[in-house]
Amino acid sequence: MDTDINLLFPNSYETSRERFRDDLSLIQVGWPHAKLDQHTINAGDDLTIDWIRADATAECKRMFILTTGQHGAEGYVGSAMMQLAVEEYLSRLNSQNTGLLLVHTINPWGMKYMRRVNANNVDLNRNFAWEESDLNAAANPNYVLLNNFLNPQKPVGRYTFAKIYFFFHLLRILVSPGQATLRSAMLMGQYQFPQGLYFGGTELQEETRLLMNLYRDAIRSFDEIVHMDMHTGYGPRSQMSLVNSPLEHRSPRALAHAFDYPLVVAATPAEFYSINGDMVDWIYQLHQEEFPGKRLYATAFEFGTMGDSLLASIRSMRVMVLENQAYWFGISNPKIERGVREEFQALFSPQEQFWREKAVADARQAFEGILSAEGFIDGTA
Repeated sequence: MDTDINLLFPNSYETSRERFRDDLSLIQVGWPHAKLDQHTINAGDDLTIDWIRADATAECKRMFILTTGQHGAEGYVGSAMMQLAVEEYLSRLNSQNTGLLLVHTINPWGMKYMRRVNANNVDLNRNFAWEESDLNAAANPNYVLLNNFLNPQKPVGRYTFAKIYFFFHLLRILVSPGQATLRSAMLMGQYQFPQGLYFGGTELQEETRLLMNLYRDAIRSFDEIVHMDMHTGYGPRSQMSLVNSPLEHRSPRALAHAFDYPLVVAATPAEFYSINGDMVDWIYQLHQEEFPGKRLYATAFEFGTMGDSLLASIRSMRVMVLENQAYWFGISNPKIERGVREEFQALFSPQEQFWREKAVADARQAFEGILSAEGFIDGTA
């Protein structure tokens, strides 16, 4: 492959969006009636969710969906993988029987301002509830036990002291209530503290409602659907994980074999972690409730950044806590602010050449394996 790795990764939300819009002409080579649409979010900031929809030119048999930037700061890597798919894989799909839905940056506010959440501090991957009433405090009762630790109500002071303070308080929590409770309470999603980490909101967000409508409309007319959603942060630094919904009936082992891909896990406490309000779970429930006769495979590409060791997990948690604390309560001086932002970028949008090369190699292997196994490409390239 001759794609320039560095050119895949954009340096701003605006350049990423412009490139995606320009891709329409490339896509129209195979899908002449492909259409680019936008939905404005925070109009004063010129923020839009952009998507390209293309129906099959003859028979509506298969639908390929690729989405990025649900966690805004992860949209830079997601943009690279979107461009990789456009340049290297779309031409191998059969446009006569395959349609497309490509979504650039579900959370444009978060991508522009380098935050995971949207402008309401909502983690959109904790907001996809089948019933809006599911967005309630009862979904994660353990979070209240840890809120004071995870959401310090004061400015970030000296950076070294903040790291030490975090570490010693973490040790106390690891003793009681324990590591399992901490991990579950933090990552599942919470619906009580609007300034807290992993806040899933108290109502469906504008971005969520839009995507729900796009998915329902895209899936309605096709018999076979493959959906790939791009994420960064968790998992081994040296290997991207395919993270499947617990509602996927095929086992991770069977899919790893079928896709010829080394790391496939389910979003369960034993293999990854449980998520309330997860977008891929919602798509599987949509499939079960409204389109049970169709064939679906949906997954998240999770590009690990800091690693999955205990120390790496502690560092990731600390970065999340300090970035959120800094956003809401401020930082004592610019030098500390740079440190927090640099670590946050390293967690969700690494700049190192070797990391980018490995991420692209993993994405190629996964695109090839999934699209071949699911019958979307012939696998002979």
